[in-house]
Amino acid sequence: MKKLIILASLLLFATTAQAEKLTVLLDWFVNPDHAPLFVAQEKGFFKAHGLDVEFIAPSNPNDPPKLVAAGQADIAVSYQHQHQVQVAEGLPLTRIATLVATPLNSLVVLKDGPIKTIADLKGKTIGYSVGGFETAILKAMLAKEGLTLGDVKLVNVNFSLSPSLFTGQTDAVIGAFRNFELNQMDIEGRPGRAFFVEEHGVPPYDELILVAASKNTADPRLRRFVDALEEGVQFLVNHPEESWKLFVSGDRASLDDELNRRAWRDTLPRFALRPGALDQTRYLRFSEFLQREKLVTTMPPLESWAVELR
Repeated sequence: MKKLIILASLLLFATTAQAEKLTVLLDWFVNPDHAPLFVAQEKGFFKAHGLDVEFIAPSNPNDPPKLVAAGQADIAVSYQHQHQVQVAEGLPLTRIATLVATPLNSLVVLKDGPIKTIADLKGKTIGYSVGGFETAILKAMLAKEGLTLGDVKLVNVNFSLSPSLFTGQTDAVIGAFRNFELNQMDIEGRPGRAFFVEEHGVPPYDELILVAASKNTADPRLRRFVDALEEGVQFLVNHPEESWKLFVSGDRASLDDELNRRAWRDTLPRFALRPGALDQTRYLRFSEFLQREKLVTTMPPLESWAVELR
């Protein structure tokens, strides 16, 4: 018996010693958008692929891609539109996988308010958090109804999106994540109505992706990471209740509340089932949109900033 215990201990030590460190910077504080990552961690899928993965929430959500490009971390959770703009500006980053495969961004109004269609926004006030991309997708959505940004009043409400609707400061907000803001509004007794960007003139895109330094795409750890992530997604989809318990375990217990439970439910069907797969035509189509909206001037060849790892 002692020999078996010693042998098991030696095997455990050997497995731990062989695990290669990998640092992943999140885009924001831990939330249900990151579910596949933490399910893969809790189920030991990363470890089974020889990886010791550490997740770090940023103090500044704008920093993770830049830190990865500078070699201070291995992978960052980013946004497809952010990634393409940064690449156009010269940041040496490459998309290696997708986390959330549909847009989460939406244009939101109060459900019991006077705005029933996007055309009803003429002469109204629209709040936003971050200029650039949010105002570009709003412009596209308005254009489909024959309106321009000049037909509405824009106001920066920072991240007080739903509060600005509640107080009447705005008639609509752009940049509201449909899996969070809509649930938050419903919980507070002021339900909202969402106009989904991909149904109103904006090409579909990946909301959350994973990026690495372009010079490191041949690093075998990255492919093993993507494989383990896919196992995490599969387990999550097959066992959502057990996965939820894993997600809110340990130091994430504070996430076990009504908002996160609802967000978990609404985000589940949006995770990429094949995170490593790349739809090149879809990415190029979105590049054309960004250029048309003048968020970027030109884009380098796709293979330099988005790949399917081999």
